Amino acid sequence: MKTLPTAAALLLAAALTACAGNAARPAMVSGDVLTGSNGMTLYTFDKDVAGSGKSVCNGPCANNWPPLYAADSDTASGDYSIVSRDDGKKQWAFRGKPLYYWVKDQKPGDRSGDGFNNVWRVARP
Repeated sequence: MKTLPTAAALLLAAALTACAGNAARPAMVSGDVLTGSNGMTLYTFDKDVAGSGKSVCNGPCANNWPPLYAADSDTASGDYSIVSRDDGKKQWAFRGKPLYYWVKDQKPGDRSGDGFNNVWRVARP
């Protein structure tokens, strides 16, 4: 009889661990690029300093390059960290570089922002 409660506890622990793992991985690898949960390509900005804990793309810049926002309850793990924005919101970063979408990408797989103004790059794992 003790094996049933033990098995149930192990299943619950595994499920909670799996849920926590999803929260710590805000991006997915699609081919050779990182994408958001919506399948849209993610980008990095050369003017962001890796590991600074800050995004420098704010205001009009963020209108064209929407940040990959992190919820207040999200926690960083592994290569993923959370940086602060000027507006007080939180943003996901990969290997210290904040992650962004490009407003002109229309569908998953689009990469039209790669190389834009020679400072925007597709985020790669």
